[in-house]
Amino acid sequence: MYWNREAETMPMERVRKLQDTLLRDTVAQAAGSHFYGERFAALGLTPADIRSVDDLSKIPFTTKDDLREDWPYGFVAVPREELVRMHSSSGTTGRATVIFHTADDLDAWTDLLARSMYMAGMRKGDVFQNMMTYSLFTGGLGFHYGAERVGALVIPVGAGNSKRQIQLMSDFGTTAMHIIPSYALHLSSVFEEMGLDPRRDTALKLAFLGAEPHSEETRRRVEDYYGVKAFNSYGLSEMNGPGVSFECSCQCGMHIWEDNFIVEVIDPKTMEPLDEGEEGELVLTTLKRRGMPILRYRTKDLTRIIPGDCPCGRTHRRIERIKGRTDDMMIIKGVNIFPIQIEKRLMDIPGVGSNFQIILERKDYNDHMIVKVEVQREIFTGNLKQLEDLRRKIIEELKSDILITPKVELVEPNSLPKTEGKAVRVIDNRERQQ
Repeated sequence: MYWNREAETMPMERVRKLQDTLLRDTVAQAAGSHFYGERFAALGLTPADIRSVDDLSKIPFTTKDDLREDWPYGFVAVPREELVRMHSSSGTTGRATVIFHTADDLDAWTDLLARSMYMAGMRKGDVFQNMMTYSLFTGGLGFHYGAERVGALVIPVGAGNSKRQIQLMSDFGTTAMHIIPSYALHLSSVFEEMGLDPRRDTALKLAFLGAEPHSEETRRRVEDYYGVKAFNSYGLSEMNGPGVSFECSCQCGMHIWEDNFIVEVIDPKTMEPLDEGEEGELVLTTLKRRGMPILRYRTKDLTRIIPGDCPCGRTHRRIERIKGRTDDMMIIKGVNIFPIQIEKRLMDIPGVGSNFQIILERKDYNDHMIVKVEVQREIFTGNLKQLEDLRRKIIEELKSDILITPKVELVEPNSLPKTEGKAVRVIDNRERQQ
């Protein structure tokens, strides 16, 4: 039942004492980085001023902009030669954020994933099919090493190629999969196209859903179709990646591993702390990462701490599934995308006009992005080959940045809606199409 019974069932008073000790070490470590060294000096703070979690509020919040501005090594708190891996965000609103790990950091992260997957029911002898992207994205490698530590056979297939995914499941007896929720629903149509039934034709029993927020209704639809128990997980690259919090078999909230992270929930408008049960923005502090510790990181994710104990017996508190974000980020097929990314790319392409619109659709349980782009009149009234060349150019440029292939429609100048205030760049039709 437990990967590490002592750690998972530690009484809360012991968790708090452990957090105090780990926080003192973390603050001292962070002070050795360029960013926190300068921040502490500007505030007149020293590591000795932070003795317990109660003192954490003395430290200002850390934001994604801070990580960008101190690119690339400003948060690193160890000699460069101790770093063994780098991960990165997708570079949503501009320059990507990067996170560095030492070997010990990776070992601690791997153990958290193993703890999480074991809690959900994975065991040695399971066959784990990892259907997430393997790259700078944290989800693929994070789950991969966690599953190996549990003792599962890992199939590192990566994303896409649906018929091959199904063939691998069938041939090798896949029992657990890591998959984006919307792709899991899309894959069901491919099963039907192939005349297969996952309940009959595969050995699936577990699904780990991640990389994009999803509803309880989506989770149940995945469970019903595949005959699995599907578990919600939460993570972000700035806090390692997946494994920050995870559902147990009770599926009544995600346990956030408080022996590795300090969790706060704040009102994003006032920045004041909220009580358990109140919904706000999640703020996290690393406790066991030495290569690049981060203090009071504003995740922009909206959730709440669920009051009360979990029936599973684990003492670490639970957070509710993420409700959304405090900004305007779009999540398409597990990729974080901002309208400003698309605007920057479009405005650099000769022939593109001054206006564009993004339409998000859901068809066959799969998300699609349509980008309508006004083009300059001489281009729009030119020959068809010139228009098609421009359309292909736009697709290539956007794909290189946002990592997915949008559908691009070229329209004549001044044909898209205009407003006197802020432009309505995104029309999201997915909710009503579910």
